[in-house]
Amino acid sequence: MNDTKLQLPSSEWVDQFFQFEHVDGSLAQLETPVPLIDLDIVVKNLVRWQAHCDFHKIANRPHIKTHKLVGMAKLQLALGAKGICVQKLGEAEVMADAGIGDQLLTFNVVGVAKLARLAALMRRIDISVVADSVAVVEGLAQAAKLSGRTLHVLVECDTGAGRNGVQTPAAALALAQHINTMPGLQFAGLMTYPPAFKRADIAEFIADTKLLLAKAGLQCARVSSGGSRDLWSNEGLSDITEYRVGTYIYNDRSQVASGAFTFDECAETVLTTVVSRPTDDRAIVDAGSKALTSDLSPMPGYGIIRSLNDAPLYQLNEEHGYLDLSASPTKPNVGDMLRVTMNHVCPVNNLFDKVIFVRGKKILGAVKVDARGKVQ
Repeated sequence: MNDTKLQLPSSEWVDQFFQFEHVDGSLAQLETPVPLIDLDIVVKNLVRWQAHCDFHKIANRPHIKTHKLVGMAKLQLALGAKGICVQKLGEAEVMADAGIGDQLLTFNVVGVAKLARLAALMRRIDISVVADSVAVVEGLAQAAKLSGRTLHVLVECDTGAGRNGVQTPAAALALAQHINTMPGLQFAGLMTYPPAFKRADIAEFIADTKLLLAKAGLQCARVSSGGSRDLWSNEGLSDITEYRVGTYIYNDRSQVASGAFTFDECAETVLTTVVSRPTDDRAIVDAGSKALTSDLSPMPGYGIIRSLNDAPLYQLNEEHGYLDLSASPTKPNVGDMLRVTMNHVCPVNNLFDKVIFVRGKKILGAVKVDARGKVQ
């Protein structure tokens, strides 16, 4: 999709989706560490991906675990997303409270308490779920019975990622058939999370599964796939009906390393302050693992400072970030503020009560992270 053809909405239209809390002062007066999100970059990322999905006639179902913001989810839907994807019940409940109804929960729901919460959600919204075993399916049937409604269940397939999922097309068929024998449940399709850059390799698994389902008289109207690092690839999409993607909205160092995006398309950074200069080649900043997470990327370190010749944060403690200045021609002083491009943006937003939205150097305001800590 040619970026020059993108039709970007007005800033006024975008801003209506957020409740900005007033922030006194300029960027230089913010307390750190704090995430900064450039809304103009976000909007371009959203519009570009939605246009890509529309062009390929694939439903866009963004994963809200990256941003955890009600306003952002509503913006994605307004731009054309089919619905949203959530990973945990807590996220689903927050989004349901905000009136967002079409949700796919892509994590096995296990345990009496969680099944009761799922039943309560079913009475409120149109939520579908996944399963990869008979044990999970039988629990889902209990939730359906509690809710008094039919629950649509997708069979999760392990197509090489080595995570959840049935292991063969035959196993997918058997589980789909079992789903349809359970009162209150309906087989709704297939779901997978393929390894990055291996989507073409898993097309055979999906095609074989669909053929087995068809021979057994089971319709497979929905095939849900996902992954951010190879989202622009057109390989292996022939049977895919919807795509789940989360990181694309903000992007990070890992996304750049994969070739999916550039640093100019990274909308979020963590603003941090230099608190110590023990040596000429080392600085300590106030963003540690509790602000950046300890997720690694294909490249060394835990994040970089673009303005300092990509100076890496080579070590993290809980509150300390260790910055290597040996390759930086300029050296920051104590009190200087720096922007960290983090390795993995998704966990970062779960670490803060609020994020700061900006447009360039202008502060738009603080926004509460609505689903922060919703990991149950």
